Amino acid sequence: METIKLNNGVEMPLEGFGVFQVPNLAVCEQAVLDAIATGYRLIDTAAAYMNEEAVSKAIAKCGVPREELFITTKLWVQDASYEGAKQAIETSMKKLGLDYIDLYLIHQPMGDYIGAYRAMEEANEEGKLKAIGVCNCYPQILADICETVEIKPAVNQVELHPFFQQESALALMKEYGVHPEAWGPFAEGNHGIFTHPVLTRIGQKYGKSAAQVALRWNVQRGVTVIPKSVHKERMEQNMDIWDFQLSGEDMAEIAGLDIGRSEIVDHSDPKFVQMLHQMRIHE
Repeated sequence: METIKLNNGVEMPLEGFGVFQVPNLAVCEQAVLDAIATGYRLIDTAAAYMNEEAVSKAIAKCGVPREELFITTKLWVQDASYEGAKQAIETSMKKLGLDYIDLYLIHQPMGDYIGAYRAMEEANEEGKLKAIGVCNCYPQILADICETVEIKPAVNQVELHPFFQQESALALMKEYGVHPEAWGPFAEGNHGIFTHPVLTRIGQKYGKSAAQVALRWNVQRGVTVIPKSVHKERMEQNMDIWDFQLSGEDMAEIAGLDIGRSEIVDHSDPKFVQMLHQMRIHE
């Protein structure tokens, strides 16, 4: 497993395990235990995933020292304010059973996210949050945040996969020293990614699957990936990307798959924004 040094010196793995869409607490707990046993050390959850308690149980049972784990969670839109974030940070730490969180992210740049970020900066200075960052920030929003806050985001977790590559967004992140992290590195299964002819053909040269090629392509761009699966065999396959390197020709061919837009979410759609604001995760 390779790591990247974030802009504040914290080491972050280039591959982690995500628990989005695993609301069943028993299933989530077992999946995290299996992931840690497989070798994953970065575990990515969120308040809105409603499974922080399951992650906590797995952390307590896994037998791996706390300092070897890298735990990420996120602030939901409902709590996007200075006071809301202060409370949400404490709530997540309690649910996770941790006295610090390795990476804490604003889940969506909506509501008073600047006020929330101020609370995150304070928690970072207090040692409760080792690194802070954002999610789903398109270039103009990321630029505004970076020009506004005191502590620049360490990470921007966005949709990044062969069909939505966001090269201009990556260039801006590099300019500001913000590390990119890919949610949906398999494009949520769109475009037949697991059997895609280009990815499959490239993979055959290395004895790898199309999925492994998609993950390897992102990490070679310097992007952390967080694939998710509740099946241990798939977890092992997703981890098996560190013994080969795609050629420049391979990378260029994959670059040709970009369609330049998301087919999963549309943050410019007012109805989508309204839906996120209306989603309540607590009273």
